[in-house]
Amino acid sequence: MTSKFTELAIDCADPDSLARFWCSVLDYEVQESEDGFVAIGSPAVPEGKNRPGPVPPSLTFARVPEGKTVKNRLHIDVNATDREQDEEVRRLLDLGARRVDVGQTGEESWAILADPEGNEFCVLAGRHP
Repeated sequence: MTSKFTELAIDCADPDSLARFWCSVLDYEVQESEDGFVAIGSPAVPEGKNRPGPVPPSLTFARVPEGKTVKNRLHIDVNATDREQDEEVRRLLDLGARRVDVGQTGEESWAILADPEGNEFCVLAGRHP
């Protein structure tokens, strides 16, 4: 028996706001919400329909008192499914992301952004359905 990756827990200052941002990025929906905690995940598949591929992990956001102070040790990679990378980067910037410099050379095929609370994530160049 092995383990299965089911969720990514993210500490943050404003779980509701950060959950809304990531719902917009990933086309997820809120699955659970209580004071200081929000869980989001892929929308339910209608009865009789199949979801291609594995079920993606959920994201949970929990309020913590301390703020982000150092570079992330883990980050999320996203891949646009219906547009090119530069279009997706513009969409994410419009949602509240910002560009960050973590020492990239300019030769990378990915773009590095940060969510509204400063958590870095990458937008990959290749499109995957």
